[in-house]
Amino acid sequence: MAARIPIDRIRNIGISAHIDSGKTTLTERILFYTGRIHKIHEVRGKDGVGAKMDSMDLEREKGITIQSAATYCVWQGSQNQFEPINVNIIDTPGHVDFTIEVERALRVLDGAILVLDSGKGVQSQSITVDKQMKRYHVPRIAFVNKMDNPGANYERVADMLKEKLGHHPVKIQVPMGAESEFKGIIDAITQQAYYFDGPDGNDIRIEPVPAEFADLAKSARERIISDVADVDDELAEKFLGEQEISVDDIRAAIRRATLALKMTPVMCGSAIKNKGVQLLLDAVVHFLPRPTEVLNEAHDQTKGEEKVVVESDPTKPFIGLAFKLQQDKYGQLTYFRVYQGTVSSGDTIFNTSNEMRKVRVPRMFRMHSEDREEIPSAEAGDIVAFYGVEASSGETFTDGKMNVTLTSMHVPAAVISLAVAPKDRSTEVNFSKALNRFTKEDPTFRVHQDEESQQTIISGMGELHLDIYMERMRREYNCDVIAGKPQVAYRESITKRAEINYTHKKQTGGSGQFAKILGYIEPLPSDAVEAYEFVDDIAGGAIPREFISSCDKGFREGVRKGTLIGFPVVGIRCAVNDGAAHAVDSSEMAFKTAAIMGFREAYAKAGPTILEPIMKVEIDAPSEFQGTVVGQVNQRRGVIQDTVSGDSVNITCEVPLNAMFGYSTDLRSATQGKGTFTMEFARYAVVPRQEQDEMTKKYRETLAAEAKK
Repeated sequence: MAARIPIDRIRNIGISAHIDSGKTTLTERILFYTGRIHKIHEVRGKDGVGAKMDSMDLEREKGITIQSAATYCVWQGSQNQFEPINVNIIDTPGHVDFTIEVERALRVLDGAILVLDSGKGVQSQSITVDKQMKRYHVPRIAFVNKMDNPGANYERVADMLKEKLGHHPVKIQVPMGAESEFKGIIDAITQQAYYFDGPDGNDIRIEPVPAEFADLAKSARERIISDVADVDDELAEKFLGEQEISVDDIRAAIRRATLALKMTPVMCGSAIKNKGVQLLLDAVVHFLPRPTEVLNEAHDQTKGEEKVVVESDPTKPFIGLAFKLQQDKYGQLTYFRVYQGTVSSGDTIFNTSNEMRKVRVPRMFRMHSEDREEIPSAEAGDIVAFYGVEASSGETFTDGKMNVTLTSMHVPAAVISLAVAPKDRSTEVNFSKALNRFTKEDPTFRVHQDEESQQTIISGMGELHLDIYMERMRREYNCDVIAGKPQVAYRESITKRAEINYTHKKQTGGSGQFAKILGYIEPLPSDAVEAYEFVDDIAGGAIPREFISSCDKGFREGVRKGTLIGFPVVGIRCAVNDGAAHAVDSSEMAFKTAAIMGFREAYAKAGPTILEPIMKVEIDAPSEFQGTVVGQVNQRRGVIQDTVSGDSVNITCEVPLNAMFGYSTDLRSATQGKGTFTMEFARYAVVPRQEQDEMTKKYRETLAAEAKK
């Protein structure tokens, strides 16, 4: 086995972007130039092989990434200028329905490459991915891909990074030409021109800057120095003192500012035309962090969740995070990021997220998409996969010397549900096996049993998300599924304050039940983080302390199901400010019942209303269909927010999720199959009054019909 690369020569990076920006194509080129693969395959390749990182048949057929895939490669620089650098890469999906794959990848990565389409720039999913990077404080390099495409505009995309994402973009390269004229790249820092020759662009030719680009390259270097000096004091000192500034000075300053999240280096190229990928890899080494340069924190469970710093030191006690589960033909693979210490095959490790449950590590692997290479041990900074270790996504493991948990990842709420059942009763066992596995693998895929109808309900991030899982049941578990009409995740809320004044009295043989509560319910401000808030305003012991939590429990029970259409109530504050108790007849149960009944009475007087999920939709279609596309959006109660016209038209709008079912078919037929769209959850908004009345009426009829049964 090759000698281990030390931790300061490791880079853990993710490649993220809007769908169809060329992430998987870029990863394929990186693997080729680092010698991990010996032939390039395209994402929608005619050879039927598909890209290395798209290992699922479904991914190869649809030409999209569904699961994030991990790999690693060793890079020594475009001119062999580095000692070997181990680059761990996670290629993530661009489609918003698989946003959890991006979320969990960014949770365990140290740096990222944000890929942008040179013609379209910052798109809706680029904004979502950028938010995720900010959430986990991930430094990034922006790579403007597809410079060979019509409409390619490097300058405009860099400006969009500032306008739409609030970055401080610094263009460190100058493209030589654009569109069909794109022939190479100038490194503005070193003032050298790079050409990528040979059928696969692996022969790099370095020449002086051509005369026609000389002034542009010179001013680009000056601009880099002034832009970086704005956010780096060391370089600013040299710049203001008019001292000589070397290539190393500029690179060191860019590195410091990038790691401090004060700037984003912007680069360009064309992955499909094999131009600029090697320089991007050089930049990963120069500007993205080593594991030791990232601050990782955990919560000490023995000291009331006190924060402790996790050091990227292989000699300290082991701490790792299970961030992804995957089933393959041999069993369950659990992907781990090792944050501290060392772990070896045969070791016993403890799940601190699950009451220190201990498990043995039978075998571990370095992953290369679906291929694997067995390794005896892993150290801080490594991303590996364990075989036969039972875990759920986001659980922390240690060697038992510490009881700490790493912060888990943010899991977005589901927006769509479907009632599903196996077509054939004989496949019920496979059906439940599949559901069990998928919920373990994907925290955004949820399953529950509807209490009233006894149907199995699956919920997720969008139609495509649920379609893919139903297709996987058919392929991987030989289980055909029948699905009902998609159900939108509606919510109920209130529009005004209402008082609570309820007395619960029940006298039966022996001790009775007595509880009196007074208080109010009111809407929470629109920017509130939580959907429910409980306020205890009891003074002078009107309600004994031990019964306050019962009031909270009663209110929580009340908000689980509103009375208009039976959906959860959100954006509500429930308060108790007075009441009465009986020395013998009062109990936790009595106060919980009083809170539930008091809540229901007040809810009816608080102007209850129905909320529906509004989706942010981005549509791309040829310009000649603009009128038809806009008409379709208007028909679906959509509100257009932005339209960018060129050869194709890009429309950003907000549309209720309920009106989006079947939209992909309508859009395709209206644009001769050329229109595409992406959508993601934006916010909840009030349903129009007429629709509310219809929905409430329908719900009451359903309840009445069930009562008759």
